Amino acid sequence: MTPVEIDQALERILPRVTKPGRYTGGELNQVVKEWDSVGYRVAMAFPDIYDIGMSNLGWMIHYDIINKHRNLLAERVFCPWDDMEAALRAGGIPLFSLETKRPIRDFDMLAMTLPYEQLFTNALNLLDLAGLPVRSADRDASFPLVVAGGHACYNPEPMAPFIDVFVIGEGEEVLLEIIGTMRATAHLDRHTQLRHVAGITGCYVPRFYDVAYHPDGTVAAITPNVPEAPPRVLKAIVPVLPPPVTNFIVPFVETVHNRAPIEIMRGCTRGCRFCHAGMVTRPVRQRPVAEVLAAMEAIIAQTGYEEIALMSLSSSDYTHVLELTEQVGARFGHLGLNLSLPSLRIETVSTQLMDNLGDHRRTGFTLAPEAATERMRNIINKYVTDEQLLETAREIYRRDWRTIKLYFMIGHPQEEMADVEAIVDLARRVLAEGRRFHNNKAAVNVGVSTFIPKPHTPFQWEPMGQLDDVRAKISYLSREFKRPGLKLRWNDPDESAFEGILTRGDRRLAEVVERAWRKGAKFDAWYDHFRQDAWYEAMAEEGLDPTFYTHRKRPIDELFPWEHIDVAVTRRFLTQDYLMSGRQETRVDCRHHCFACGILPKLKELRRETAPEAWECPPVTRVGERKKSIELPVI
Repeated sequence: MTPVEIDQALERILPRVTKPGRYTGGELNQVVKEWDSVGYRVAMAFPDIYDIGMSNLGWMIHYDIINKHRNLLAERVFCPWDDMEAALRAGGIPLFSLETKRPIRDFDMLAMTLPYEQLFTNALNLLDLAGLPVRSADRDASFPLVVAGGHACYNPEPMAPFIDVFVIGEGEEVLLEIIGTMRATAHLDRHTQLRHVAGITGCYVPRFYDVAYHPDGTVAAITPNVPEAPPRVLKAIVPVLPPPVTNFIVPFVETVHNRAPIEIMRGCTRGCRFCHAGMVTRPVRQRPVAEVLAAMEAIIAQTGYEEIALMSLSSSDYTHVLELTEQVGARFGHLGLNLSLPSLRIETVSTQLMDNLGDHRRTGFTLAPEAATERMRNIINKYVTDEQLLETAREIYRRDWRTIKLYFMIGHPQEEMADVEAIVDLARRVLAEGRRFHNNKAAVNVGVSTFIPKPHTPFQWEPMGQLDDVRAKISYLSREFKRPGLKLRWNDPDESAFEGILTRGDRRLAEVVERAWRKGAKFDAWYDHFRQDAWYEAMAEEGLDPTFYTHRKRPIDELFPWEHIDVAVTRRFLTQDYLMSGRQETRVDCRHHCFACGILPKLKELRRETAPEAWECPPVTRVGERKKSIELPVI
């Protein structure tokens, strides 16, 4: 169908579907270019509904970077909700871009963001709705190149047969390199094009790797089958954070986050052993205060957002956080902005920081102790004393915040019931601090998640907690939190186990993903859509045991399905840290002491090209000039 035909069909369909604004485009700050005026066209896909995808910062960054190039074009596509999908299929209408209503089949590249594993079936559904074969082997050079990136791609194996190229790591520069390579090889067949792409740092082309298994189902070997494919795919990073997005598209419908995010820091130096993001996003890079302030000026002028989120894995660890919040107050305080720092560490939330935030609208204040006993905090390497938490809570309540949110994790195999009971005790003590200042208006909201041992973390060798045990702990907590001022929310243990299967899966699991999708599984992150029966039926049909992935302790020398993916943190470091957890030994912040995780030697050449203030790591010799911008590769 042509864009005109799709537009005409939408006039008939949209009055009959939920939230038609999801499918119209036309918002403030969308980018529309003449189709024939550019040399390469990218459909930027987020495989969930518009309401979710429009709040994803990584997706926004790549849309912005591509459209800043005169000869490139990026347009948006999301998964339609059930009613819209039914209308599209009934009318034979292919999935289309929001900006120009072009069929996705007409683009040169389909670039998908996969931040979490529950999007895998959505990704297949999106390919199918776009009229593309779901398997890479069935797509030749006449189809768009299918590229995927995001945190769920650090173990790409469960999606290996469906994706042409995985971007491992940060995509700001790599995506442009792929585009340059594809333009230069446009006259070649797809297999040959991919051999060229496989030589780009951070690019994993699954078809160029063979996987062998032991009789017990564990991985025996992962071997490249073409010379261009490296034995281990080293992640890509940008040595200096690119300019922040400022011309955010302003949605027509309510999205999950009604705010403009600015990434002030990337990476983390804390070393929490359960934290996938903290391990894979090393090293730490920080954005200068002046750049953040300039971005805020531009965002306010170009979007009208009333909330700015200063984003990082640990915003209070940002070296210049006090200076930044002081200057934000001085420059923007009269506007009544809501300034949020969504991720704060208890031990780095100072009274001065709270005072700097004091003139902004007070909603909730979120802290994540993760564990309520000293023993468990030592195991997970997130040590903070109860007194530090209570003192921080006291100062928060003193400054007129009335609700504190606390996040905890349960289900670690070394956890005991006493560790769970301590969550209740600690929450009550925090509430008591609040009532000193606000009486019965004080509140403590507790969120409890189930431990999932993620790839590339020190806990990748650990099993998940037994489901019956986790359910018993949640049942206990829900009884104990039925008191005024306390509220409990928790993750469904079955959904956590499902995530554990996918995040730790090998390539055999791809057959399960496709089977589950063909049985109707999609929107697996949505409680009312999660088809657990379809998934376990698919696993049984493939002869796979779910507990093999979730509840099996790995020996130290086991080869993981993601062993060929190199996040620049060495296996030696992760092994050492895992063994330390069993002894309840901790590591300090690696800004104060380097533990040789592997980042510096593996990225030393890149480090030498970067100004010393850009990385929160020990300096190296021959530091070059700071990169000014990201350039399109010359081809």
